[in-house]
Amino acid sequence: MSFLSDMLAAITERGRSLVDFSSLSQETPTEQTAALCHSLLSSRGEASALATASEILLRYRAMDGGGKLEFFRMLLEDFGPDMKPLVAAVNVFVTSPNERAAETLHRLSEPRRQNLFRMLNQSAQGTAELIRMRAELLALLPDYPELDPVDKDFQHLFRSWFNRGFLELRKIDWRTPAAILERIIRYEAVHEIADWDDLRRRIDPSDRLLYAFFHPRLRDEPLIFVEVALAGEMASSIDSILDPDRTIVPTEKADTAIFYSISDCQPGLRGISFGNFLIKQVVEELRTNLPQLSRFVTLSPVPLFARWLSRHPTEGSDMDALSQPDWWHDGKAASGLEHKLSALAAWYLTGPRDAAGRLPDPVARFHLGNGARLERINWLANTGNAGMASSHGIMVNYLYKLDEIERNHETYASGQPVAASASVRRLAAAGARLLETAHTNGGKS
Repeated sequence: MSFLSDMLAAITERGRSLVDFSSLSQETPTEQTAALCHSLLSSRGEASALATASEILLRYRAMDGGGKLEFFRMLLEDFGPDMKPLVAAVNVFVTSPNERAAETLHRLSEPRRQNLFRMLNQSAQGTAELIRMRAELLALLPDYPELDPVDKDFQHLFRSWFNRGFLELRKIDWRTPAAILERIIRYEAVHEIADWDDLRRRIDPSDRLLYAFFHPRLRDEPLIFVEVALAGEMASSIDSILDPDRTIVPTEKADTAIFYSISDCQPGLRGISFGNFLIKQVVEELRTNLPQLSRFVTLSPVPLFARWLSRHPTEGSDMDALSQPDWWHDGKAASGLEHKLSALAAWYLTGPRDAAGRLPDPVARFHLGNGARLERINWLANTGNAGMASSHGIMVNYLYKLDEIERNHETYASGQPVAASASVRRLAAAGARLLETAHTNGGKS
């Protein structure tokens, strides 16, 4: 890949001698960039095309926020489908539907910006630049939703370019190049890595593993990674995993693999799913290398539970304790809340779905949709500031039972009750009763 990048860079430099970018007659930077985009789509020479693609990306990178907004509007307005020939193709197909007419209709209905993105992707750093470009587009979408068709084109292409067949699984350890290790520290999104010593504790001992997916065009940029703890039982708190003074479990005595952190690394690839492939491939890797492992579970956050609970008040003065700082250090208050919050969390994770049939919690959607079973609710499993603010300290175990994964996935996808252990189902039923009682009585928090 280094050789290919060097070759593309050399061809690009030769192409720059063939194209005079300083002679653009358009007045504004956006108009000049639009002219370059039109030129790229009509170019025939490889060197001049690579040089033009590189110039477009350089000019985009130099734009300020307002310039990038105008760039995306230009993509929306000037590089959609060519409507006149498309309408003509529709009329031909309606009059005489056949394979050739269908192919023509398909070709003309594709927005021209998709081909523009393909040609930009051919430049030496094109893939990384386009990922960054989409990340900046995603930041604009809440305020400029009309740009969504441009994002849909990015998604369409990225799902092909980052197909599972192109991804490479790598084990990350203390011998991994420092540039990649630095990115692992920076990208960890679930349990912050404090420093290099903290990272070493997560990847160097024999009972701690980390695996990441990479793409051939992004050799030193992880796309997603998962951290794994080997143990003799399911973990009920994150402290037991991250404790710097813990006792290392001999590999031969471990029968459980705990996936305790999954982090997406590239904001520009949001919505392009890698996690389900990653977990399944890591399970296969572990089964091959450590055949004594018989249980594969997660220790997962419940990131939106506290926000959901704030909109669903329940009865009982014990709930008032949640408004007190450090309430979990008060044994009486914590004891009074344990069953109620655990029951409500179980209901939240298994019961309510929206109009599209989705559970409200994104982590639950991921694991249950991936075929896992909700195995256990863990009380005060993460008492760090983020854990208490987002989920009142609750974490959960999802169990990946290999002979049930496909059935559980089908059950979830069809809208049936999610796969859960008997203890979780009992808690969820209690949570439903708490909410029903509060609703009947008017509720009070």
